Amino acid sequence: MPASGVSAAAIAARLSAVGLPARVEEHARYTSVEAEVPESLSAESWREVLEVVAEADRFGLLATSLNGRTLWAVVRKAVPTTGVVGGPSHQR
Repeated sequence: MPASGVSAAAIAARLSAVGLPARVEEHARYTSVEAEVPESLSAESWREVLEVVAEADRFGLLATSLNGRTLWAVVRKAVPTTGVVGGPSHQR
């Protein structure tokens, strides 16, 4: 499992410990974590959740009247240190 997957799995485990079962999904450039957030989440739990997702590269909350609230976090995969990265325009 790539390092991003390990970090995302740790985030998911911590979210689950707070009571938010999370899903982890691998993508080409990042690993994502998503969890449904109930309306009844306490302020103390919100603080803990924010501490957890602060470990990610990006995070946010998607709230809709149809689907409720989904917390998401993204951990980027490492950029290769050798070879052509970003194509010819990025070479020096």
